[in-house]
Amino acid sequence: MQFYYDFHTHSCLSPCGDNDMTPYNLVNMAKLLGLDIIALTDHNTCENCASAIKVGESIGITVIPGMELCTSEEVHVVCLFDNIENAMRFSDHVISTMPPVKNRPEIFGEQLIMDEEDNVIGKQEKLLTLASAISISDVCKTVENYGGVCYPAHIDRSSYSVISNLGMITDDMGFSAVEMTSEADREALINMHPILDGVPIFVDSDAHYLENIKDAENTIDLPDKSAKAVIDYIKNLPKMKERI
Repeated sequence: MQFYYDFHTHSCLSPCGDNDMTPYNLVNMAKLLGLDIIALTDHNTCENCASAIKVGESIGITVIPGMELCTSEEVHVVCLFDNIENAMRFSDHVISTMPPVKNRPEIFGEQLIMDEEDNVIGKQEKLLTLASAISISDVCKTVENYGGVCYPAHIDRSSYSVISNLGMITDDMGFSAVEMTSEADREALINMHPILDGVPIFVDSDAHYLENIKDAENTIDLPDKSAKAVIDYIKNLPKMKERI
């Protein structure tokens, strides 16, 4: 079955995310736009995922708990999990590896933790946009240890991508898929980085504002509309080194 997806969105917990990107608003906007499955992937945390999942369950849209991890090289990686327990264990681990720098809301923006009715139930005190201590060479294995999957985010962008920061993707990083923006020149990227030839490409919104969420356009073929089906699909993709 074909399902419309967006595996990279942010809530008001990301300091660069708009305060209108509450779990309730985000999930309901995705529903209005015709999406079937979304992932909530705030910067270096999964603390709003449980609320978003509850909203999704109430309106019939699947919400995958996830994170946009910032590696020690300042490369952004989309991490997805099939249940909130594993996601939160990974979230706690990531927070523990980050430097003890407090957020300054007047400069970076608020980091709001909300329930499914958009009540503020807390704030993350650590600045979430900083790099974790998890390296690009260890990220796949680390995420797998928590039952999840991951792929490099927006590899066509000029900042915070594996190509912009490291100049290349190598097979020993352990990825089996990549994310590009809808504006990417796929052919040019593949010509420049032949390792990408035949590699599955996810196109996500990376939405930080409600108006950034895109209409339903990109689909994934799954046996059912569940987080587990998505994770299993990505887990079963061949690693890049197996394609060489």
